[in-house]
Amino acid sequence: MHVTIKPSKAAGAVTVPPSKSMAHRALICGALSAKSSVQNVAYSKDIAATIDCLRGLGAKIEQEQDSIKTGGLNPFDVPEGTELFCNESGSTLRFFIPLCMLSGRKITLSGSDRLFERPLTIYEDICKEQGILFEKSKNSVTVCGKLKGGNYIVPGDVSSQFISGLLFALPLLMEDSILTVTGNFESASYIDLTVSMLSEFGIVIERNENVFHIKGGQKYENNTYTVEGDCSNAAFLDGFNLLGGEVVLNGLKMDTLQGDRVYSRMFYGLQKGEKQFDLSDCPDLGPVMFAMAAYLGGAAFSGTARLRIKESDRAAAMAEELAKFGIVTEVQDNTVIVYGGTMTAPCEVLHGHNDHRIVMALSLLCSITGGTIDDAQAVSKSFPDFFEKIASLGIDIEFACENEKDLKIKKLKNL
Repeated sequence: MHVTIKPSKAAGAVTVPPSKSMAHRALICGALSAKSSVQNVAYSKDIAATIDCLRGLGAKIEQEQDSIKTGGLNPFDVPEGTELFCNESGSTLRFFIPLCMLSGRKITLSGSDRLFERPLTIYEDICKEQGILFEKSKNSVTVCGKLKGGNYIVPGDVSSQFISGLLFALPLLMEDSILTVTGNFESASYIDLTVSMLSEFGIVIERNENVFHIKGGQKYENNTYTVEGDCSNAAFLDGFNLLGGEVVLNGLKMDTLQGDRVYSRMFYGLQKGEKQFDLSDCPDLGPVMFAMAAYLGGAAFSGTARLRIKESDRAAAMAEELAKFGIVTEVQDNTVIVYGGTMTAPCEVLHGHNDHRIVMALSLLCSITGGTIDDAQAVSKSFPDFFEKIASLGIDIEFACENEKDLKIKKLKNL
């Protein structure tokens, strides 16, 4: 799908979508209880993948608009040969692998080729140590064997999703476990989200800095949980304010634990001329920060290495697209430098790289210069109604998609 955005200013009030990170965690915890309710859920592709995988493992799922009743999942009793489809969701894949190693049965998790280009070495090493089958192909992984309690050591410079995945599963084992994170603990805020969510459902994790003590034999308790607004996606709405808009955001929790809450401080820093930012604990803010830096005179970003293994190589992708606006970007191993310059309207179609955050970041800049973006359907991964939301704020949008070989064009403005 192609989206064409004409120069236009955003103004008005908008409710931010529910947090995808929190919804993943709440749905898993709720499914592992006897009967829980998770409210304020947005059915993005990633959340749909988690729901489908929970069903595949045996959880009861009842969907009612933006509310889900769930429970009854016994991860120790899963049919042999169960197959789970994770689509393109890294959270789903990495959260579920440890749960799939509780029954001792053969379970296959599949998804897009790009998803399985992202590393799984942490789990592969654990399986090797414990004698658990771990067979990986270009678009699937099969595990068979029982996870054991004990001591786990995980480097802190890998995705926090590995640590969260273990924290969901280890409390259910009979043995106690200790999980130690070594080195620089990047994305630690995401572990705070996991530990907080586990506590909401009665699971106790004792933390002493980078060491997590996990009692075995615990049970997930029933709960009614309401998902809070998403700071990651709020940044793409609040970004219009840096571009001269007047947008009021509703639905954000003031005392949220979401690491991406720092976007507002970073935005303020950009406005005040700050030129150095660390993305180690908030890599998902990379695309929107690069876009805003391009507009506001440039900046340098450290902690960017993991951007290479997201839905796209986000550092390289943004450098390629910013060049179409006349902005030079230098990508190094763990640093990205966006140089200041005069932005011009792109004279060619912008490429969305099948990455929701790239598409949304480019949409912000197109509201200044105008431009057309392909792969725009990628927003459905986390923010399905993104274009409807920004159109309601006054952004002038036309999108075109092929349906049964007929090119259909629809204009969204002031819905």
